[in-house]
Amino acid sequence: MSFVLVVVFLVLGLFAVMLAASEAGRRIGIARLARHSDGLAKGGGSADAATFALLGLLIAFTFSGAASRFQDRRDLIVDEANAIGTAYLRLDLLPSDVQPQLRELFRRYTDVRVAVYAQALDDAATDAKLRESDELQAAIWATATPAVLREGIPTSTMMLVIGSLNAMIDITATRVMATRSHPPPVVFLLLVAMSLVCALLVGYATSQNTARSWLHTLTFAAVIALTVYVIIDLEFPRVGLIRVDSADEMLLEVRAKMG
Repeated sequence: MSFVLVVVFLVLGLFAVMLAASEAGRRIGIARLARHSDGLAKGGGSADAATFALLGLLIAFTFSGAASRFQDRRDLIVDEANAIGTAYLRLDLLPSDVQPQLRELFRRYTDVRVAVYAQALDDAATDAKLRESDELQAAIWATATPAVLREGIPTSTMMLVIGSLNAMIDITATRVMATRSHPPPVVFLLLVAMSLVCALLVGYATSQNTARSWLHTLTFAAVIALTVYVIIDLEFPRVGLIRVDSADEMLLEVRAKMG
């Protein structure tokens, strides 16, 4: 089953449970009204407002973090493409006898970097591509460093080449960490729990009405469920509907320029 379908089923489950919680709150309110002729408990408005405000704060915090991490992942793809492109161009500064070998290594390396995150749900395939990119990094470094240390190579050339290779290698670890960076599961559990509590309060507040207020109940549950879906989709931009694939075009363009 695809990731999108799993998330859709989970969100639909949240929607259904929120409706059930709202109905439970309505029945609790109706039961109180049957026992007490003075209506629902007074003074609960402040508690309701604080609970809904906390839910809003939690959604804002979680959504903002997910959107920020999504943009960071896009930016890192562009940064890696720029780092590879710069390092490739600076190969012109090296002795001509090592350039063909290094250019071929760079072509293979760029192909691997494009493929690393192509199968985001297949951990084994991703790990294999990461190991392959590490091996190619080592091969590029082992080939380039003796070349820049040859007699007659200016220090400025050595600094330019080594610096660009360092930047190209370092950003791979940054991308791995960015890909694996997600909120702790307790944040999502708290978000779901607060959503259910607020749905319960919505049902309780509407229990004074003779007819059910389906507009309020369905709208509240749908908005919360949809927001949770978007948050999850932003957190996993390789497998959902919101994707960073467009940023991969930068890496593909760099690879195309290599021939």
